[in-house]
Amino acid sequence: MTNILGLSGSLRRASYNTGLLRAASELVPEGVAIEIGSIRDVPLYDADMEAELGLPKAVQTLQDQLASADGLLLVTPEYNNGIPGVFKNAIDWMSRGPGLEMFVGKPVAVIGASPGGFGTVLGQDHWLPVLRTLRTRPWMEGRLMVSRAQPLFDEGGNLVDESTRDHLSKFLAGFSRAI
Repeated sequence: MTNILGLSGSLRRASYNTGLLRAASELVPEGVAIEIGSIRDVPLYDADMEAELGLPKAVQTLQDQLASADGLLLVTPEYNNGIPGVFKNAIDWMSRGPGLEMFVGKPVAVIGASPGGFGTVLGQDHWLPVLRTLRTRPWMEGRLMVSRAQPLFDEGGNLVDESTRDHLSKFLAGFSRAI
């Protein structure tokens, strides 16, 4: 069984990106599973807090999930043409302590959804220096940017558009083969 840790970079309840991640967990090929992690309880990074208290429980949980994963799927919103601060903060925390070594060589794919016309092209591109610094193995053979997302999702943030679900399924099949 191939295990992928999936993380959404949005905290919004009906987030398109969280909905895209839920759909991904349903559409992976046979023999592949996505464990959906949560960044919701990760505090803002504070080196004094880390020195005093160690890694927060939410970070330890994410590190444990990453350690047992064969790959990492980042489902990123795009805020002001870049990486959402809350998402980058979670990855920064995850790389602390023993976490950095967990990223080394890990296959990573980045996808995202946006109400705008360009999907999350700039947000996805901004992840590249971070992924390089963490010495991951970014998967570059596929790209999925869901633009004009609103009509593709229902009120609960669930991906209901069959064409997008088909594209997502094909993307996941390619990423799974690369792992």
